[in-house]
Order: sequence, then C-alpha cells, then structure tokens
Amino acid sequence: MSTPPAEQEWTIQRLLEWTKPFFERKGLDEPRLAAEILLAKALGCVRLQLYTQFECVPSADELVTFREFVNRAADHVPIAYLVGFKEFYSLEFEVSPDVLVPRPETEMLVERSLELTASNSEPIWLLEIGTGSGCIAVATCKNAPKVNFVATDVSQPALELAKQNAETHGVADRIQFVECSGLEIPTNAITDGGFDVLVSNPPYVAESELADLPPNVKNHEPHIALHDGADGLSFYRIFAAESPRILNPSGTVLIEIGETQAEEVMNIFEKAGGFGPPQIWRDTVGGHERVMSFKRKQ
Repeated sequence: MSTPPAEQEWTIQRLLEWTKPFFERKGLDEPRLAAEILLAKALGCVRLQLYTQFECVPSADELVTFREFVNRAADHVPIAYLVGFKEFYSLEFEVSPDVLVPRPETEMLVERSLELTASNSEPIWLLEIGTGSGCIAVATCKNAPKVNFVATDVSQPALELAKQNAETHGVADRIQFVECSGLEIPTNAITDGGFDVLVSNPPYVAESELADLPPNVKNHEPHIALHDGADGLSFYRIFAAESPRILNPSGTVLIEIGETQAEEVMNIFEKAGGFGPPQIWRDTVGGHERVMSFKRKQ
C-alpha cells in the first residue's frame, strides 16, 4: 500500500476506500467485502463494527498487519486462508490450505440432504466422501438432530480440521471421521443395513482444465481436492458402480458436479444400472446444473 500524505491519516474509512479499487484492479471477487474481512481481522473486531468506527485510526502494528494481508490477497491467496475461516450455511468454519474453501453452491448439498432426511423420525446415517473442512456434514448435523455421518477423506490434516469444526459446532458425537480413498471404507465404519445417503462434492475438475482455473484456486487450493488426475469423472464412475454395496435398498447418491457435466454423469449412472432417473438442481450463482441425486431402484 502507498504511504498517505503527512497531513492525512489512514482512518478505517480511507483504508477501505483505497483497498476496494486496488483489489478490483487485481481481479479479486467481491473486493469491498474482501477489504472489510481483512481489515476486521487485522483489528481483531467483527466486520460490522467497522461501520461504527469509520473515523478511527488503526495502530501502527494493525496497519502493518493489514498491509501484509492486502499484499498477499493481491497475489491471489484466498481471503479465507488469510483470516483462517469461511462462512458456510450461516456457520463459521476454520479453513486452511489443506482443504478447499467452502463455496456457496455447495450449500445446495446441505439443503438437499436436509430435505432427504426431514421425514425420518429415527436416526439416519449419511456417508460423505471427501469431507475437507467438514462443512457439509457439520452443517447438516447442526440443522438435523437425527442425522449421523461417516465422513471420509484421504488427507489426515483435512480430517483433523474437520474434527475441530465438528467440535466447535457441537456435533462431533454424531460424525465419525475416517481416513480412506473413494469407497474403500473399513467394514466397521459401514452402518448396519447400509447408508441412507451418500453425499459428496468430489474432485471433478479435469486435469486438462486446471490451467484455466482462477489463480486463487489453481495456485493455492489443494489439487487433490480439485481434480482426479483424469477427466474429472472418476469419482462418479466409482459412486455409480460401487455405492449399492454400502447403501441401503432405498438409498440415494447426492453429488455436486461441474457446470457442464450433467449429461455425462447421467450416462454413467444409467450405464451402471440400479438407479432411477436423476433429479437435477441449478445453482443460484450462475444458473448451472450443479447438484444431482440418484435413488436406488427398489
């Protein structure tokens, strides 16, 4: 950040007014919001408190911290990694470079999970593949007291972070975290009679598409959670072929997909057999086909 003229002070208002267009020039999403989140973190306050302190002048140490945040954000380090948290489904989740930054469109998986389990009066079991920060499992459990999860990931650091988020939100007793790949789930982690729902936001970016991702994603978020090293469809093939052995007879596969993958995923499940026609929901971000569910045939 440039140094202000001596007769002027860097008030909170001036800092925000300077940073917003700077972030715009750097191509950051929601530049005003990004500036507010970083400044609130530097000042150790809640973001909304900034609006009651516009004329306050941060201390020299607070300005140094904010400048460091701004410079790293300008290099496209995700804002969530800089401040260590991200809001998802009206809950605050701890995040780190070990996990994907939770995105608004993924909240649809929580909404659909809650709809699928709403009519159950007895405890219900869901399996999440690739839990990352645990945001899907934790948010679902937080809003549905009868729901239990087995949440898996190949990354031990991600699982440790997910456990912390589950403890923070008071649902750790209803989520079993398991380190495994794909559907290679230990037998003792599979509930009697099978799971009611398999839910997943799997790595669905094709390796050939990595170069086209925004720099904050391709340069900073974990590639193991972004792409499958192939065409982006590997996990859907696994779910279609192997999920019947761990789902109950009326179980459902609920998945997030890439914005152009609906037809290909539909064909994968149709070819595998054993599932009825899908339901498809569009996201509210770009109107893309984003979530699909496949219910086992009775």
